Amino acid sequence: MRRIAFILTLFAISGPADAQSWTEYSYPDDAFSVSFPAEPQIETTTYQAADGHAVPAHVYWVAQDNAEFRMTIADLTNTGLAENAVIDQAVATLSKAGEVKVNIPARVSRVFGRQLSILGTDGSRSTVALFDYKGRLYQIEGKSLPNRNATADAIRFQQSLIFTDNGTNVAPGERGPGGEQSSERRRDRANSPRGAGARAPDATAPDSETAPAPDSR
Repeated sequence: MRRIAFILTLFAISGPADAQSWTEYSYPDDAFSVSFPAEPQIETTTYQAADGHAVPAHVYWVAQDNAEFRMTIADLTNTGLAENAVIDQAVATLSKAGEVKVNIPARVSRVFGRQLSILGTDGSRSTVALFDYKGRLYQIEGKSLPNRNATADAIRFQQSLIFTDNGTNVAPGERGPGGEQSSERRRDRANSPRGAGARAPDATAPDSETAPAPDSR
């Protein structure tokens, strides 16, 4: 009984400390918040857009022994690229480092995108979400490093993303049940100026989050 009580005491002490290591960080200039297990580094860099041009980007990241957590925001305001071109380019770039096991619609509140699960050629496992929103690419990636068991933390990081400006990248009726754009709306967006605001969202639309992507082989 003493040994059991001692073990329970250790859990009571270590559990809250571990939970408190994850903190939500908010970045109003980029209109998002996300939870990291430690204070993130912030870098100014460039991102290669679908048209081949390098565009300005910010990267918020934390690297640990068992995992990496990275949020990239690329400024695509002046590129004139359609949403499908932006997302397809991001998926193609990510797939160079491994095999895409899952590629499904994603949603954070009223912002739609894609969610991926990637098995890296080095044995790493990544959960990624991509959003083309208000002239920016938002790419959030949690990676469990090779021979490490941090998939749960990778999913936790990816699922913590919140867009803080209460906006949307869709108009009522634009997306189907699976989150896919209609072909007509896709053509409209391809001919529209990048960063043009969508019409007001349907007030009756649910405010749900996207579900974690399975990490299948």
